Amino acid sequence: MEFESTCQSSRRALLRATAATVFVGTAASARDELPSRLVKNGRLKQSVCRWCFRTIGLDDLAAAAAKMGLVGVDLLSPDEFPVLKKYGLVCTMTKTHGIKDGLNDPANHDSCLEAINSAIEANAAAGFRNVICFSGNRRGLDDRTGMKNCVTALKKILPVAEKAGVVINMELLNSRVNHPDYMCDRSEWGIELVRQVGSDHFKLLYDIYHMQIMEGDIIRSIQKNHDYFGHYHTAGNPGRHELDDTQELNYPAICRAIVETGYDGFFGQEFRPTRDPLTSLAEAVELCDV
Repeated sequence: MEFESTCQSSRRALLRATAATVFVGTAASARDELPSRLVKNGRLKQSVCRWCFRTIGLDDLAAAAAKMGLVGVDLLSPDEFPVLKKYGLVCTMTKTHGIKDGLNDPANHDSCLEAINSAIEANAAAGFRNVICFSGNRRGLDDRTGMKNCVTALKKILPVAEKAGVVINMELLNSRVNHPDYMCDRSEWGIELVRQVGSDHFKLLYDIYHMQIMEGDIIRSIQKNHDYFGHYHTAGNPGRHELDDTQELNYPAICRAIVETGYDGFFGQEFRPTRDPLTSLAEAVELCDV
């Protein structure tokens, strides 16, 4: 055990030292010197969320992701798809409408559904699978009425998604730390919404970081409810940073639990780096390649 821990620490130190040397030079030389093909097992199809790595140009991020063995990039707009095509990557989750003004309020339905419809059309043309959506904030609305309004909106757009072979994913977010007043903040509420919608083309985006804050019991939730989850996101808690020994989540165990459910979707790295971003990404990719 001590030898294994020493080896892992040495590997992390090597990655950090490599990147520290690399980033003295240009972005092009940086990605040339990144460790190649970190994904060895590939039982999880890993991707990286764009917004967390905005200090890196999309072209450089896509090149680095492809070199590491990731399959795609999360949370892009359709106008960014051509960059992914250059590197043989996919958009693993396409952006639509905003978080606060979501489907739980009928006043937002027209704008939200228009954004979702545009993303579905773009995904269908590109051959991509997932688009995101959000419940919106409560703003005094009770959860039952909010759910009813979400069901009404989703049933209007789902025939389009079903015909296109696209899955709409509503993200579970915490309302304690990052998104106060957000309605879809518990897996129980989200699962009931999926049941009421009643389509294989509507699922939940199970964000491990957010649900650790709201309810914990991550592995048991995945084992019990995986049929309702169409996508996963990572981050360390507390802080939403690297998946390292400063946080409380055991990602290798969580990843093994996901793999054991037979999950065949995407697994997005969505942490905010506190040091060299590609070094942190490389460490997370290796850690989750169970």
